[in-house]
Amino acid sequence: MSKKETAAETNLESVEHALSSTEKFIEDNQKNITIIVLALIILVGGYWAYKKLYMEPRNEEAQQSIFQAENYFNNEQFQTALDGDGMAPGFLEIIDSYSNTQTGNLSKYYAGISYLHLGEFETAIDYLKDFNTKNIELKAIATGAIGDAYLELDNKEEALRYYNKAISIENELTTPFYLLKKGIVLEEMGNKEDALKAYQIIKNDFETSTEARQIDKYITRVSL
Repeated sequence: MSKKETAAETNLESVEHALSSTEKFIEDNQKNITIIVLALIILVGGYWAYKKLYMEPRNEEAQQSIFQAENYFNNEQFQTALDGDGMAPGFLEIIDSYSNTQTGNLSKYYAGISYLHLGEFETAIDYLKDFNTKNIELKAIATGAIGDAYLELDNKEEALRYYNKAISIENELTTPFYLLKKGIVLEEMGNKEDALKAYQIIKNDFETSTEARQIDKYITRVSL
């Protein structure tokens, strides 16, 4: 018999041995394997049922509930937006009732901004820090609003930290806006050199922005 034929027979024996070992393992552990498979089926089916039969209806219900509160918010009736009007719920009730929904999460943003307008800055910070979103602009605005709240509390260092965070979430709308705020705070702190750097970024990198239209006066002021 040739070496080639011998090698082929050896490989075949190895495959047969592996198959036999697998079959034996399945036979010896059939009960455990069945339990694992059933558990996976229950887990996947349970998740599907949770998502389709529980979460989606709750999300729809929450979206309907927030409509009136958003109207009050848009009309700058911030306290009513928070508390509700006795018929429609406010953001605080929506947060409590629908905490695990997207609408409940969005209500934290609205609540934070509402408290910021009402002068309750520490409460605003709490709600805004608890808000999460993948929307770049909204994330930047929420982060910058935390900076605004710290600035109102006369904590310029924390305000700058959150303005820098907002600036790092780069987009054409919010980045120049918070660069300008950063520059103004740095000026107030006597750091004209870094303020100038912030203004120059607006002038050079965001020349079509609203902030760029007036940036020369800020650059002139800190350059004197």
